[in-house]
Amino acid sequence: MQAKIPATVVTGFLGAGKTTLIRHMLSNAQGRRIALIINEFGDLGVDGEILKGCGDATCREEDVVELSNGCICCTVAEDFIPTLEKLLARPDKPDHIVIETSGLALPQPLVRAFGWPEIRTRLTVDGVVTVVDGAAVSEGRFAHDEAALDAQRAADGTLDHETPLSELFEDQLACADMIVINKTDLMDAAGAETVATRLSESARPGVRVVRTSMGALPVEVLLGLKIGAEDDLEARHEIHHHHHDEGADDDDHDHDHAHDHGHDEFESFVLDLPEIADPRAFATRLAAMIRTHDVLRLKGFAAVTGKPMRLAIQAVGPRVDTYFDRAFTAGEARATRLVVIGETGLDRAAIAAALA
Repeated sequence: MQAKIPATVVTGFLGAGKTTLIRHMLSNAQGRRIALIINEFGDLGVDGEILKGCGDATCREEDVVELSNGCICCTVAEDFIPTLEKLLARPDKPDHIVIETSGLALPQPLVRAFGWPEIRTRLTVDGVVTVVDGAAVSEGRFAHDEAALDAQRAADGTLDHETPLSELFEDQLACADMIVINKTDLMDAAGAETVATRLSESARPGVRVVRTSMGALPVEVLLGLKIGAEDDLEARHEIHHHHHDEGADDDDHDHDHAHDHGHDEFESFVLDLPEIADPRAFATRLAAMIRTHDVLRLKGFAAVTGKPMRLAIQAVGPRVDTYFDRAFTAGEARATRLVVIGETGLDRAAIAAALA
């Protein structure tokens, strides 16, 4: 019998560093052909573009699949299973599949999906990796900007669970085979040790807790855990027990969304700008604009005058991270394109003027 293809589920809140961790893994894949399933949020597929831009033969554009129809744990039958089947039907099957969940996804339903008859004999969950913003946790928060999580929750019309952040955090820890404490560069040694001890005590016996900054973990640490998590669901108890049932009435489902999510409270828009001259000065202007206009989340790309490389930009709250991710391709427009997310009523003209 042919060996099952291993899959790794990467979960964690918005801004914890899941995409950065995966990008580092791809850049150091050591010849593994890795396929990615990304649960995107927003109008611009920034996470997918960041990962497609790794510039390595092991992460070709056709190996990156984006699921943008909402929270992945709520669309298992409609999106997730068919996507896995398509990957398995390819003549050049991947060596490993990595699934980056939405920040609000419950990991247990995804692991449970690997028991479906269509894929059970062909795939196995190598492990569940939960990425934690160590700096935020050390300060008593679940994420750097919890308001951004609420914006993500409100903007996702398919989300069918209203789990409190505390319970969702516990679910992510309860399902983990490895907990990655990210952003340790923003913490002192004592703070990092305290967070590691706390998370170790919260996790199941045997769960590894590792520390890193910028998601820089060796690929052999992340992949090859060989857990078979789909056969170990009882140990991954869910704190949250009100997930939408597949057979529930659709009209009731829609009614619940309208009542719970408050879609009109948040908005996002795409901002197109010309090339920028000074990345550091632009990042400073971004941070000032974010504070002035209460922007919750910002992601995108910029062209820098005189530079052949594209600048990736991500901000959660006023903390702005930038790095050059890949060279512009022939014929690709050299422009700056950002997704801005915040509460309804953003002054789009003032935001554009602040960055012009």
